[in-house]
Amino acid sequence: MSASFHLPPPPSVAAAASGSSLAFSGGPPDGTPKRKLSVRAQLGQLCKEGRLELARRLFDTLPRPVPTVVWNTLLIGYVCNSLPMEALRLYALMDAAPDAYTFSSTLKACADERRLRAGESLHGRLLRLPRPGLLRNRVLNNSLLGMYAACSPESPRAAAAVRLLFDRMPKRNVVSWNTMLGWALKARRPLDSLKMFKKMVDGGTRPSAVSFVNVFPAVAAMEDWRNSMVLYGMLLRHGDEYVDDAIVTSSAICMFSELSDVSAARRAFDRSATRNTEVWNAMIGGYVQNDLPEDALDLFVQILAQDAVLADTVTLIAALMAASMLQNSTAPPPVILSNALMVMYSRCGSVQTALDLFHQMPEKDVVSWNTMASALVQNGLETEGSCSADAVTLTAALSAASNLGDIRTGREAHGYLIRHGIGGGAGMDSYLIDVYAKSGAVEIARRLFDMAGERREQDLVTWNAMIAGYAQAAQAEPAVALFRKMLLEEEDDDHLAPSAVTLSSVIPACGAAGGLRSGRENVFVGTSLVDMYAKCGCVDGAEKVFDGMREKNSVTYTTMISGLGAHGLGCRALSLFWEMQWRGMAPDAVTFVAAMTACGHSGMVEEGLELFHLMEEEFQIPASVEHHCCVVDMLGRAGRIKEAYDFARELGEDGGFVGIWGSLLAACRLHGELELGKRVAERLFEIERRAGGAAAAGVSGYHVLLSNVYAAEGSWEKVNGIRRRMRSRG
Repeated sequence: MSASFHLPPPPSVAAAASGSSLAFSGGPPDGTPKRKLSVRAQLGQLCKEGRLELARRLFDTLPRPVPTVVWNTLLIGYVCNSLPMEALRLYALMDAAPDAYTFSSTLKACADERRLRAGESLHGRLLRLPRPGLLRNRVLNNSLLGMYAACSPESPRAAAAVRLLFDRMPKRNVVSWNTMLGWALKARRPLDSLKMFKKMVDGGTRPSAVSFVNVFPAVAAMEDWRNSMVLYGMLLRHGDEYVDDAIVTSSAICMFSELSDVSAARRAFDRSATRNTEVWNAMIGGYVQNDLPEDALDLFVQILAQDAVLADTVTLIAALMAASMLQNSTAPPPVILSNALMVMYSRCGSVQTALDLFHQMPEKDVVSWNTMASALVQNGLETEGSCSADAVTLTAALSAASNLGDIRTGREAHGYLIRHGIGGGAGMDSYLIDVYAKSGAVEIARRLFDMAGERREQDLVTWNAMIAGYAQAAQAEPAVALFRKMLLEEEDDDHLAPSAVTLSSVIPACGAAGGLRSGRENVFVGTSLVDMYAKCGCVDGAEKVFDGMREKNSVTYTTMISGLGAHGLGCRALSLFWEMQWRGMAPDAVTFVAAMTACGHSGMVEEGLELFHLMEEEFQIPASVEHHCCVVDMLGRAGRIKEAYDFARELGEDGGFVGIWGSLLAACRLHGELELGKRVAERLFEIERRAGGAAAAGVSGYHVLLSNVYAAEGSWEKVNGIRRRMRSRG
């Protein structure tokens, strides 16, 4: 049965794009009745796409009076698109009764523009309103607090108001505390920052990543090494969610570097699985700050060797400072300095300068040879040297031979590998296969490929190299046959899923072999290619195939919508959803799952809920468990936990599915809704008791989630009870 959860009518992307109508005036050519669609949804869609001028023109055509919710949509659009002055001008024109969303978004605009008087005027209006409940709204109180905090550096009056407002807040959450921590940091009051952090934790509020980012500099400013270790230990106990946050990591590295604890800074760097430019810069800068130029340059070489795009102006300035510190010495420049300079020159395209520096080096290590070999390889040259080669050097040499089709160099490197017993694994095999295939020795390449299979060292790169070798040698049928074998192997090994590289080789081979009668124009093949490109993460490639298809069916559209949604491109996915209807293709249940999932992954909750309404009311498609899961997941991701819970509860018998309540439990844990999380868990265990068998096995995985909920609450006895229950089940 369907839930009685009320949902508004669906939006129209097509009407919003035209900007000339308040209703979707088109329709499929099959004579399907036209549908009147939500103006607010159209405005919201335009704002999400950043088309504010078109949104304003649409808004100005609306008959007066305009409802408050529509004013709010455009106000929020201006604020979210960094147009605070436009938001303030719009608020000045507003002739509808403001609500909490109106005040919250306008206060954010005041904060962005540092307009204290305008913010105070809003605060005064709030106090005069005959709705005292607004003053107890936590989101609104946080907006007021943020406005005064943003204006406090320029105004002692605002600084006093920050503290007074915070002390009088009826309810505080982590956003309230983070605002105060940030305010204390900007006001250069590190002791207040540390005290507030302790008070927040003691009061039971779980610190967020922003909390740590705000308190770390305070500890560094106080030169408080002991509390730096306490705070970082607390961070580690919160799990990988914070440890892998690049902003938190760079802040921790800066804190330890300020305290001259470079070892702790390096441990924080090594723990991070997500290293962006800021993390690398923080660690390199920490070494320079603590007079460790060699370590700084060593890290500089690593960042350029991994990905030169990660290095920015700050990185280069820090590296040059480290180099100048070493060059001030009268001794010859150390090998590490020369290596760093070689990498920098080669990455900037000055390979000859790097080569000259290489020849001038009195001593060379393996890193020197690897650096120079890689530089030469990237420019289509070969290298030789007297230094003993390792697997990295030989890989570079094989890459050069592969690029040049130089079988002699490839054979020499292969012979060196055999004589010295150097095993490069699948990576080395792929280079050897590529060398032999490009030089026309496809039979030798195939023998190497089969030998790698016997050693169980075939990976995706090895398969791609062999398929590409056949394709480049104009042996289309073996290429297609090997590709089919790869698809069979994929059933037992998920790591062998074809990639964009695979497709770039096998598609021309299929055409040459006559395996695809209509090539890309074949709907089935085209849809498969769209799906494969999207699953490989190549959305641009999927869209190119999709756009190039002369014929498309509803499955093609559904596949493209699903691919866009999986990569967070909800607006584009929704546009395709409306386009397919315009072209006369009615969406089915699977299409709605794809479109609603896309909305959920892109934070487009209202649009997703309206699709759910459209599916049941207009298309007469009964909602399945997958659709119900989509609704719960959308609401849960957006933090609207109570609505998600009410929706799941109103499903009745249709709500007895593990996935629905499991999604809700995960959302409760993510947003700290501990009490509700426990009620959700009870519902899951009720399903487990009634169902047994496979359904019970599905529920057992959520014991871990519930254990985490109790752990966050500090109920360790209940945690141990759940773990004992899990062990008893095996």
